[in-house]
Amino acid sequence: MRKRFLRLIPLGIFSCLTVPGVTQAKSDPARLFATNCTLCHGADGSGDTASGKAMHAKDLRSDEVQQQSDAALSEVITKGRGKMPAFGAKIKADDVTKLVAYIRSLAKK
Repeated sequence: MRKRFLRLIPLGIFSCLTVPGVTQAKSDPARLFATNCTLCHGADGSGDTASGKAMHAKDLRSDEVQQQSDAALSEVITKGRGKMPAFGAKIKADDVTKLVAYIRSLAKK
């Protein structure tokens, strides 16, 4: 029984990696934001969370943030700044670009 189970593990992993919805979910900007950013910036990007207040997280909807270039926002996400940690090792460059576009959309809501 154990050998059969061990043979099924690679098949299960392979099927998870090849299912389109699973790969898309990893690069979905809303999901990336929810997973990596909401703890401090909140679901609406306001920074109005306990962690956000303690860390003085920026309101991502503010003119100060929205007026920054895409390159500047990408750099902050990738390399971090001040108390914000770097996410370059965790989030792929293509997904950082999608995340910047998502942050831009927060100002319009």
